Amino acid sequence: MVTISPSNERGKDRDESEVRARILDAAFVLFMKNGYAATSTLEIATRSHVSKRELYALVGNKQEMLVACISMRAKRLQVPDDLPVPPDREALGRVLVSFGTHLVREITDPTVIAVFRLAIAEAVHAPEVAQALDSIGRETSRAALRQIMARAQASGLLNGRPAELGEQFGGLLWGNLMVSLLLGVAERPNARELAARARDAAAAFLQLHPPSD
Repeated sequence: MVTISPSNERGKDRDESEVRARILDAAFVLFMKNGYAATSTLEIATRSHVSKRELYALVGNKQEMLVACISMRAKRLQVPDDLPVPPDREALGRVLVSFGTHLVREITDPTVIAVFRLAIAEAVHAPEVAQALDSIGRETSRAALRQIMARAQASGLLNGRPAELGEQFGGLLWGNLMVSLLLGVAERPNARELAARARDAAAAFLQLHPPSD
């Protein structure tokens, strides 16, 4: 009887994780280059130097690869586990500025903008791209804002539905920036501009929701 030591198991898991990452990197590059619908699993397997059998075993079909690619990037849009519950409106303002800056910085990354453009370009032939982006990527940021607003509401700092409050802050934060970036008529904001945008959005949001008497 052959026994497999824990160290060998860990080595196998690490190797499979590295191969999986290589497959997803290859898939993402090809999706961006050729489009989702026009990219075949054979092309992905060839670029990542694996067999199609290994590709399906470690990642799955092409749609599962797309979901995994978006999910990897969406993790960066979650609210940190250690985010404190704001005790007062000044602290809430700081939380909104901090998360707003983080949100715009991550979503305006050129690779993320490329995914949005891909979803738009493939809307007719491969609507699953837009569906995955909306249900995973965009929903992650919406859920994060709902969580922040729910904590502020629980502290008595805001009134209203967390989902609606989150959408309102998101609208103030983004304005027309996303459309301009997708059209290629605006540059990605630099660090100073990101912080200023988030500060302005937080200030405008708190003005719209004054303290309760």
